[in-house]
Amino acid sequence: MPDHPKADQANGFARFFGDIANKTSQAAGRASTFMLASAVVVIWAVTGPLFKYSDTWQLVINTGTTIVTFLMVFLIQNSQNRDSAAIQVKLDELIRVSTAHNSFVGIEHLTDEELEEIRSKCELRAQAEKVGEDSVQRTGDKARRAADKAVG
Repeated sequence: MPDHPKADQANGFARFFGDIANKTSQAAGRASTFMLASAVVVIWAVTGPLFKYSDTWQLVINTGTTIVTFLMVFLIQNSQNRDSAAIQVKLDELIRVSTAHNSFVGIEHLTDEELEEIRSKCELRAQAEKVGEDSVQRTGDKARRAADKAVG
């Protein structure tokens, strides 16, 4: 198998980005990080009179929050993608080892219309099963009442 330095480099970058995104995501979700961000806002607000509420003073917080928000969008999307992929693999494995339909493995790659069609069929199947269960329950109740009458 020939070496693919570009593929290895891309894989290395993806791993590096994933590690950074994971660590940053964990740090961003801590209470201490929220407190730090709140402190920055309070300090900025308190310094307003010192800087006479200048345009530069306003620009500092606007620029800072815009940059943080911009970067957090990518960080959140990366975390969401990883979480979704991990959950999907776990669900696929549960489906594979259970009595569920193995044909559902990989349906996340279908179009919205195809997914909607499958969802509708599953809902109809669930409704039919519920009707069947109710019918069995009613039949069982009738049988118990008949047995009670027969016994006395």
